[in-house]
Amino acid sequence: MANENERYSPDLILLDAREIYFAINGFDGGGYDDRWVKVEYGFLRFYFPNTRSRVEAVKYHDLHHVLTDYETTLDGECEIGAWEVASGCGTYVTAWFLNLSALALGLFINPKGVHRAFLRGRQSSNLYRRPFDEKLLSLKVGDVRRQLDLNSPPASPTLYDGAVFIFWSFIGVSTLFAVLGIPIATLIFVFIRLV
Repeated sequence: MANENERYSPDLILLDAREIYFAINGFDGGGYDDRWVKVEYGFLRFYFPNTRSRVEAVKYHDLHHVLTDYETTLDGECEIGAWEVASGCGTYVTAWFLNLSALALGLFINPKGVHRAFLRGRQSSNLYRRPFDEKLLSLKVGDVRRQLDLNSPPASPTLYDGAVFIFWSFIGVSTLFAVLGIPIATLIFVFIRLV
């Protein structure tokens, strides 16, 4: 996303920018203490447990929204998922799982945006390998964007970038089908048992 579209001033510290992000998106304190996560898309709604590992990862994810300016729409979540996969999720298994699923979904609903975000991730870094503490939250948005190479103009993608995108897309689609396969298989099993 271009710098002129950024909603968070480079002079804000991450803590204050995150509060603005919460307010813009109607997230009460980020929902870190909620027991369940609600996902809505049109008339579809589903819930999943807000596990400790998800909360640890989403604290970084929320800061990434501030730093990259990807929106919290379904398209935006697919884009930031692709960006986080490409820039690496460190040891956060939950982040890998959720982001790979988002990347895969994005291949179907927002392929250009996901590809562009993935390439941006290949050319930048993220916060997953840094300690999440007051020191991090006290850094200025502009300084962190520079540290992560988010202000750099995109370089032309290489053949290797394309191969890496195809590899992670395959892993993402496999992950998404595994996620969707569990409830579908359960419904089929229940249906067969009832008939």
